[in-house]
Amino acid sequence: MDKARLREAIIERLNSELDNLTRAALMARDEATHEESKPENQYDMHAQEAAYLAEGQAKLAAELQASVALYQAMELPVFSPIQFIALGTVVTLETTGRKLLYFLGPRNGGLEIAFDDSEIIVITLQSPLGRQLIGKRAGDLVITQSAGRTTTQRIAAVE
Repeated sequence: MDKARLREAIIERLNSELDNLTRAALMARDEATHEESKPENQYDMHAQEAAYLAEGQAKLAAELQASVALYQAMELPVFSPIQFIALGTVVTLETTGRKLLYFLGPRNGGLEIAFDDSEIIVITLQSPLGRQLIGKRAGDLVITQSAGRTTTQRIAAVE
């Protein structure tokens, strides 16, 4: 798997979200500072609410910018068949004939990327699954819990 292309797909997706969030933050800021948003009385909080919204969106945009920078600077490891899982690894987990692909990234866990006819889910080192995968290699088992069910999965591939 071409992890450099995968990283670019993740960065492209984050930049798209960043563009949308930046536009929304600018619209909220414009609304908060617009002439028509001046309070009509002491109980009119429209401008205040718009300002809070703009501030929150600006903070989220800054976090996305930091994420993009992290992905751009991240080195992608090259693996041999006995290599241990680390940041930048694509891991294939298998259970009862079903395969799931995960990319161990620095941030933005839960992001789903359609890539090379596969769906890849970004997980982080802070996630329960990410913590379990670190230091393991192909053939090892991990135990996951979802919706009150415990599942044992085998690490089918590490790239």
